[in-house]
Amino acid sequence: MSDFNTGIIEEFRANGGAVSRGFGTDLALLHTIGAKSGAERIHPVLALRDGDAWLIAASKGGAPEHPAWFHNLLAQPEVELESPDLRGGIDTVAVRAESLQGEARDAAWARFVERSPAFAQYEERAGGRVIPVVRLARR
Repeated sequence: MSDFNTGIIEEFRANGGAVSRGFGTDLALLHTIGAKSGAERIHPVLALRDGDAWLIAASKGGAPEHPAWFHNLLAQPEVELESPDLRGGIDTVAVRAESLQGEARDAAWARFVERSPAFAQYEERAGGRVIPVVRLARR
C-alpha cells in the first residue's frame, strides 16, 4: 500500500471518517480479497450515498486500465466497507458489489462528475475506457 493511501486510512480512522484531503465525509474504505492472492486489501475510495447503498467509481485517476480492486470485486463481490456514520463514527458494513451497466451506470457516473470535475478529466485521460461504477448494497 502506498504511503499516500496509508496516510488517508490513518486520518479516516482517527477522525471518525472525515478526511481533509478533498474528500470530507465522502470517503470510505473498501475491503477486498485479492482474486489471485486471497489477501485482504484496503482501498480508500470516494463513496457517494445512494439510499442505503454506496456508489464507487473505478477511475484509477484516468488510467487506461481498471484498478485491481475492481477485478477483485468482480471475483469476490461480497466485501466490507468502512463508512462514516451520522454520529461522527465509522460503521463497518457487509456489502455486495454490483457493476452498473447502461443508463444506470451513466446516471451514477454523472453524480461523480457533479461531485468533482476531476472525474470528467479522468474520463478524458482513460483513452476510451468506460470507467465502471459499482453499487455497494448492504447484505
